[in-house]
Order: sequence, then C-alpha cells, then structure tokens
Amino acid sequence: MFRSLLLILCAAALAAPSAAKEKAPEASEAAAGMTIPTFEMFRLAPGKTEAFIRDMALWDKVSVAGGQPPTQLFLHAGGEGWDVLLYKPARPKPTPDQEAAMAAKIAELGLPTGALYFVGVREMMADHVHFEASGPMTADQWVAEIDRQRAGRKPAG
Repeated sequence: MFRSLLLILCAAALAAPSAAKEKAPEASEAAAGMTIPTFEMFRLAPGKTEAFIRDMALWDKVSVAGGQPPTQLFLHAGGEGWDVLLYKPARPKPTPDQEAAMAAKIAELGLPTGALYFVGVREMMADHVHFEASGPMTADQWVAEIDRQRAGRKPAG
C-alpha cells in the first residue's frame, strides 16, 4: 500500500502542467545543469513527527543559504501508510560558491553529516521510499519527445 500510494502521488505531481516549463527538457540539458526531481515518502517512528519536521526546517536553511529552494513538504491528510512526503523539484545544480555557503551553514547550525546524519535521521523513521523521476511534463510533451526521438532514429537494416 505504501509504495502504491507513492506511485499515485508521483504520477499526479508529474502530470500537473508547469507554467514555468513549456517543453520537456532535453536529456543533455538535464544532465548538464539540473538536479533530478526526487520524491521521498516517510512513515515516521511513533512520536518523531515534530522532531523530523524541525530537522527538515534546519536543512531548508542550509538549502536557502546556498541559493536553493526549500524542500516541498506534504503532510498526511488522508489515506494510510505514510506521514510525510517530500518533493525536491528539478533545479540548477549548486555552484561551488553555493556548496561552500551550504557547508558554512551546516557548520554554523552544528548539523551532523555523513554517518552521524544517517544514524540520526534513521532514528526518526519507521519506513522510507525514495523515488527519482523525470518531469514535470504533460502527456503531450512526453508524446512529442518520443516522436522526436523516433524521427531521429535510423531504420534498422
């Protein structure tokens, strides 16, 4: 149920048209300078919801310090099997200066990294699903991209 709900939510988010995007990105554009859109769905350990969200707020400060947008947070309002859904839309990859600003903010806030981060965040969750996707795009954009790729292929034989 947990994974099925994630797939439904992802499909709904990816199917929504984006005003800022009129065409699907070329694969080379995405690889060159954009991050991959990412969804993460959490079932949290009992009593850890507030701690988890407060931790997310600190990490959003790190993102903002580096000129990156905060993570989009969705809280459970119905259904079953999950507590928090995070969505990180595609965005420009951070520059070395942005990475340095984020590292400085991590140090300023005294946030754990590496294995210490992993151990701390795992104490707050009961289950976690991580899902990367391409998009957002409309079905028409996807069909146009498939048609463009087929038109560019050389026939076999």
